[in-house]
Amino acid sequence: MALPLEQTLPQLQTKWKSQIDPVLAQPWNQGLILPNVSLINGTTTVNHLLGRKLQGWNVIRKRASASVYDNQDSNPTPASTLLLVSSAAVVVDLWVF
Repeated sequence: MALPLEQTLPQLQTKWKSQIDPVLAQPWNQGLILPNVSLINGTTTVNHLLGRKLQGWNVIRKRASASVYDNQDSNPTPASTLLLVSSAAVVVDLWVF
């Protein structure tokens, strides 16, 4: 997509805003990093600190070999916590959104 050169700066700013705002509003961009989360071998309840229902999560750093998955379908408090199940004790950094 080429930038139209015949438009004024205010016109361009309005156009760019209308194109960038939907990208910035995506849940992925509204997340935060939870560093050094200690998971046990089994289920760990993690406070995700989002102040709203969790949309998703990713492990962005894992300090040992372990499989990690969530049990959110049975979580009674999804607005404040994330239930993670790990195959081993491990410390992870999480991206929650």
